[in-house]
Amino acid sequence: MTLKERIESFSELGKILRDTLEGNHTRYSSELGQLINNQQYKNPWFTPENVSMALKAIAYELTEENLTIWTGSYHALESVDHALNAGVVMAGNIPLAGFHDFLSVLISGHNLIAKTSSKDPELIVLISDILCHVNPEYKKRITFTDGLLRGFDVVIATGSDNSSRYFEYYFRNYPHIFRKNRNSVAIITGSETPEELWQLGSDVFSYFGLGCRSVSKIYFPVGYDILKMTHNWTKYSAIINHDKYRNNYDYNKAVFMVNKEEFIDTGYVLFKGNSKISSPVAVLYYEYYDSLNYVYMEIEKMRTKIQCIVSSNDIPFGRAQSPHLWDYADGTDTLGFLLKKK
Repeated sequence: MTLKERIESFSELGKILRDTLEGNHTRYSSELGQLINNQQYKNPWFTPENVSMALKAIAYELTEENLTIWTGSYHALESVDHALNAGVVMAGNIPLAGFHDFLSVLISGHNLIAKTSSKDPELIVLISDILCHVNPEYKKRITFTDGLLRGFDVVIATGSDNSSRYFEYYFRNYPHIFRKNRNSVAIITGSETPEELWQLGSDVFSYFGLGCRSVSKIYFPVGYDILKMTHNWTKYSAIINHDKYRNNYDYNKAVFMVNKEEFIDTGYVLFKGNSKISSPVAVLYYEYYDSLNYVYMEIEKMRTKIQCIVSSNDIPFGRAQSPHLWDYADGTDTLGFLLKKK
């Protein structure tokens, strides 16, 4: 299969997803609609809104133009004389968290052996079914398992800091990419427009803050009125009606009160001053600063724990959850890794 054929296949996959999500009838309308609506019964965090958001983020990136731009920097993609078996351990913190690895392995001409997450086992399989309908050759290139990975040459594994210890032990003798816990931060200067602050809410609340690209800490200039900022987040306040989110909110609020710790309660998210960046669900850490240089110095110290920086000078507000194909997780060039291992 040539690179041109691979690009055309994924471009067509994107078109089918876009058409289906936009309400145009396709052969997958019913099945995809059922999955979108029913994931919440198997994983309460996977609400129809969050599943649709993840699908849209993928669908609108999978265009022939984007795929051509992305792959154009890798001349070795033009000739794949030996296909590797790439094992991929997929995360399940948000819907379709493993899609980019799925795409990277197959667009590079390799074979995929994927261990699906028990929290998200169905969506990626349907995506695969659509791709195989577009190009039946992929049927012999894609294998899914819910057990141990076997028969792989290289491995890409994403999980928690705890599961990474397992990865280090079990896959230590194979060329690999291991991804651990990461979070994202935002920097407020005080010059943001109401629209930008509203968009920041999307970076905070999308996927209930469970994604590595979710903002879990905000840096504010000294004297900034946090509650005034949250007036722009009224749209997101309904998040408190989700049972599991509400349980986390109530639990963390109770802990802060019992420990007599200071916090700011908005009624749907708790702000807690903390130098760390990984906050619990329903909690946003914050820190005041008097120098932007200080903020970037602190961020640099924690670079291996930070996925994204959202600000007027970094990733624009509202864009954290919509990465481009070339925005690699942890800054690790997945395609470059796969091509070097050919």
